[in-house]
Parts: sequence; structure tokens; C-alpha cells
Amino acid sequence: MSRTFVDTNVWVYAQDGAEERKQDQAVSALAGLAADDIVISSQVLTEFYAIVTRKLATPLTPSAAMTLVEHMTDLRVVALDAGLVVAGLRASIKHQLSSWDGLMIAAAASAGCDRLLTEDLNTGATYEGVTIVNPFG
Repeated sequence: MSRTFVDTNVWVYAQDGAEERKQDQAVSALAGLAADDIVISSQVLTEFYAIVTRKLATPLTPSAAMTLVEHMTDLRVVALDAGLVVAGLRASIKHQLSSWDGLMIAAAASAGCDRLLTEDLNTGATYEGVTIVNPFG
């Protein structure tokens, strides 16, 4: 089974009408995945809500954002705990990444993902057995 971790930026662009090209690419990337193969983390849920309600050119209402978050919880969600935080910090040190990116990689690896969709890391790079794919590249 192939599992794909989907970073916050993909979910945000799927909602961001001000970035039409990236919105189309994000929607296409998500549509190409089976729901059973998508993995996110509690970090993705909270970042998504914060960004779409505050940082978009046309922010979503808290209620609309909450509805989307509730739908996202139907996916496989990796809960953050102390062990995952430590693994994420170790990954960030080992690979010279931000702590947030290290945590995302650790969450993806813990869920058995072989790919991570994000624009924040170098496409084709592999960290902890997870290969980076930039759906916007």
C-alpha cells in the first residue's frame, strides 16, 4: 500500500482562490489520491485552520474552516505526542531542516508514508524513507 502525507500548504492552496494556478494543482494532486492513502497530522489540522481563517486574501469564516477540518479528520491523522516530537527534532537536526519540517517527516515516517506532498522541501529528496514530491513544481 502506498501512503502519501499531505502537507498543510497543499490543503491551503486547494482553498485559495487568489492563487488559481496553485489551487488547480493542489486540487488535482488531492484528486489523484485515494482517501485511504492520505495521511495528515494534528499539526496539519491546526496550521490549516489558522492559515485559512487569517492569512488568505479572502479568509474563510471560522465555521467554514471548521467544517473542512472536520472532513479532514476522516483521513488517517497522526497525533502528535512526546515521542513524535523527539523524533521530529532528531530528523530536523540530522537533515538540517526546520523543527516543523522535521516533525512532519517524522509523522509521515511513523505512518508508513513513502511520499510527502509539499512545496517546502526539495522534490526528490528522501528523509527517513519518505520521498518529497512538490505538486506545484
